Amino acid sequence: MAQEEVPDSITLPWASDFHCHLRQDAMMETVTPMVEQGGIKTVLAMPNLTPPLTTTQMAIDYGKQLQQLAPSVHFILTLYLNPALTPDEIQRAAAAGITAVKVYPSGVTTNSDWGVLDFKAYYKTFEAMQACNMVLCLHGECPSDADKGICILNAEERFLATLRELHLAFPRLRIVLEHATTKAAVDCVKSLGDTVGCTITAHHLFITVDDWAGQPHHFCKPVAKFPSDREALREIVRSGHPRFFLGSDSAPHPRKAKQGEKPAAGVFTTPVLIPLVATLFERLGCLEKLEGFISTNGRNFYQLPLPTAADGTITLVRSAALKVPSAYTVSGSAHGPDGEPDTVVPFMAGSELAWSIKSD
Repeated sequence: MAQEEVPDSITLPWASDFHCHLRQDAMMETVTPMVEQGGIKTVLAMPNLTPPLTTTQMAIDYGKQLQQLAPSVHFILTLYLNPALTPDEIQRAAAAGITAVKVYPSGVTTNSDWGVLDFKAYYKTFEAMQACNMVLCLHGECPSDADKGICILNAEERFLATLRELHLAFPRLRIVLEHATTKAAVDCVKSLGDTVGCTITAHHLFITVDDWAGQPHHFCKPVAKFPSDREALREIVRSGHPRFFLGSDSAPHPRKAKQGEKPAAGVFTTPVLIPLVATLFERLGCLEKLEGFISTNGRNFYQLPLPTAADGTITLVRSAALKVPSAYTVSGSAHGPDGEPDTVVPFMAGSELAWSIKSD
């Protein structure tokens, strides 16, 4: 899309975010109401809490907490894959409307200590998921292992053999490779069948390895990779491929956890998510692909009804640039030694985005 063809406003269905961390306690109470502020009305909530959501009842209870904080948002609930997640529990979860199970390889990211070491130990669970038409969401990285030559820069690519094996073993099981960061991941998903989808974050479309090295607020797992990898992500969203869709992996942490000696992994994008994506899509010259990426593609993969006029719309306007706040205060958070409450620093803090959401 040439510069002169860029419209002053775009009206779209409310968007869907198929990977978001809404946390718990004070952080949950702060960020959950921001989901709608960022242009989202459907959100898949991650289960890596403390303790993780390992049973149907735990997920249901969590969903009720979220719904109270954002009554107009549709929350898609998930379970954390663990040894207690038996085929019987999968059937209970499916009957209760829980959509997906999340897999964290052990130790690769926040609260993944309960994660998977041996995928084949869960094949009966995957069989039950396939029979119940649930979705398997994969954090696609191998744990770092110097003896095997695995580190954070190649952990995703080394995981792709496992993705292929799972798809071969369970061809009817819908599998999502989440937050892809490499050309290898994009090529792998494209090569597999229609039951394999892939989420891409907003921030991985912007940054490369140079942007998080020394900048803890850009550090996440999986880490952003090389310019050639970012270009592969950009090219697949420019193409409008139907099995690639938005999953923000928005993951808030208190500023002190991000700026400590060992920064927590996670980038926070929830309150500015759709303006952020629209700004990037304009730069890429593919605003006509925006609706597919933020709505249609993911809803089709998750077998959700497409939005209708009765569901309402959002209007993005270009004339009113959005300045990203330098930080958000965590409401109700404990005060530190300096007497100040916790804050969360968003992605692109202090920057101006070309698009904002028009207020009613």
